[in-house]
Amino acid sequence: MIRFLGPLLLTGFLASGCERGGSFSDIRNLQSRGETVICFGDSLTEGVGAGSGEDYPSLLERQLKLPIVNAGRRGDTAADALSRVEQEVLARNPRLVIVLFGGNDFLRQVPLAETRKNLEEIVRRIQERGAMVVLVGLRLGLFTDEYSPVYEEIAGKHGALYIPQVLKGVLSDPKLKSDSIHPNGAGYRIMAERILEQVKPLLEEADRRR
Repeated sequence: MIRFLGPLLLTGFLASGCERGGSFSDIRNLQSRGETVICFGDSLTEGVGAGSGEDYPSLLERQLKLPIVNAGRRGDTAADALSRVEQEVLARNPRLVIVLFGGNDFLRQVPLAETRKNLEEIVRRIQERGAMVVLVGLRLGLFTDEYSPVYEEIAGKHGALYIPQVLKGVLSDPKLKSDSIHPNGAGYRIMAERILEQVKPLLEEADRRR
């Protein structure tokens, strides 16, 4: 198993982490007949700043012992993601899609209402195809966090699994980052563990219901 690297403090402008309790009965498409697990995101999914095989989808693949598609593309906003969701996600017969966007929207000062609309449409289209959605959140902002409530609201409204603050403490620790906005290999291991902690039991529950 990937090991915990200990509690971390947050001082940077991107951060996250937390854990779901209770059952997964409220997750839409829990009995999905799709086949593919897809990580759909921006540079944080692509693995910018890490070596080959150190991106979080590769780490998840080794832990879950399932083939996982890395559909991360650096620089993508939620609008960019929406434009490629059909070809890179829906066309691959998805069973579960881990969605991680928002950082580039924040950096480019995209209106939050536009980001919310695009994220919600991404979730809706994936679920209409019959797949489960895991929505991964980021804490974005120097002094306030306007994004986390948006992720949480979308996940709750649509029956997606919500993983909050997946970068909590990572970008405030020089040992865990490659630059000001990207983790290094050690930072991506923390991301992978936080996602694995939620996704593994979800897939186990889904397997029981198939």
